[in-house]
Amino acid sequence: MGEIHDAIERADREAFTRQPPKTLQARINFLIKQLKTTKAVAQEIGVSQRSVERYRKGERKHPPKAIMDRIDAAVRQRWQPQVRKRRQKQAATATGITVETRARFGYTAPVGTTDDGRFRRLTVHLPPTYAQRLFNARNTGASDQEMRQIIAEGFKEIYFQDGGNRATGLSTVILNDIDYLDLDY
Repeated sequence: MGEIHDAIERADREAFTRQPPKTLQARINFLIKQLKTTKAVAQEIGVSQRSVERYRKGERKHPPKAIMDRIDAAVRQRWQPQVRKRRQKQAATATGITVETRARFGYTAPVGTTDDGRFRRLTVHLPPTYAQRLFNARNTGASDQEMRQIIAEGFKEIYFQDGGNRATGLSTVILNDIDYLDLDY
């Protein structure tokens, strides 16, 4: 995945009202409850069905880190989906999304102005339409580059052009060299 996908995942995790199960046994039991069979859990996390049964009974408590990471990702993906959906719907229809980043911004502007990209640290609140576009892009499997473009367009409209009050000749903003990016909604 890319920076934008990771940032959305982090923002989703912050929406949890209860923490996901902590122990390996509890996580495996949660996945079995969600996926219905040990075979389905085994396929999801990339181990044998027998391994899942051992984890479930507590016979095996310390899987390799790669497998533990897959178990953790599978649990988090399914944990409190209604809380996640409710927060995303609210951001996409009413509250919008806040983007904090340090990145190199380049832009295309009229002749006589500078278009040299430079690093900026910005925190910008984007309106709900951008949140909706970002969630739609993620849900349809858009690339990180496509999602960067949505954020860059939002920055152009809200930050650089101040909703149409300045820099009206600015035609394109490009988001490059992301140092860090964080989303909140």
